[in-house]
Amino acid sequence: MKIAVIAAMATLAAAPAAFALQPIPGSITYNGHQAKLEKAPVGSNFFHTFYGPNGEEVREVYQVKSDRTVELVSRVSVDK
Repeated sequence: MKIAVIAAMATLAAAPAAFALQPIPGSITYNGHQAKLEKAPVGSNFFHTFYGPNGEEVREVYQVKSDRTVELVSRVSVDK
């Protein structure tokens, strides 16, 4: 029983990383690139808009982390 509980806890702890939004071509953090913002307040959000691989407009929201790198937190594709 203890092993099952420990396994379930480990799975739940790893879940946020498994479901994290992955960058696509055009994303600021695509291909492992780490952008650093020196003047933006920690915790602030900003938007990035570009055209995706299939020609659709993509709008992403990034958040500035405490180490001044950015994290992709949301993405929406807009068909024209």
